[in-house]
Amino acid sequence: MGKHNEFGKEGEEIATNFLIGKGYTIKYKNYRHLKSEIDIIAQKGDILAIVEVRARSTDHIIPIAATITQKKILLLLKGANHYVTSRKLSDVEVRFDIITILKNRSVFEIEHLESAFYHF
Repeated sequence: MGKHNEFGKEGEEIATNFLIGKGYTIKYKNYRHLKSEIDIIAQKGDILAIVEVRARSTDHIIPIAATITQKKILLLLKGANHYVTSRKLSDVEVRFDIITILKNRSVFEIEHLESAFYHF
């Protein structure tokens, strides 16, 4: 596995622990449907958070959250729709979040962008 893949997995673990620390319950990690993949599906109360995790060692060229393309957003929407409908979850509000993790040497900076984009 390449170093960037290892760091990506480490970033997802950091994000998972971060969400648990904020009172979320992790429902699913790396949920796949057709071509879509959702890094983390977490719930807190009646909020179902569809979370995209972005981990980088630099953000000098472009902010980390800005690396999420319109195509990726559409795939997240499709994956979230499948997850919600296949589990008949009618009593939750779906929210799309981004967690960015910036690694500077051995220090991690975490930012949680709630409602990072809307699905309409």
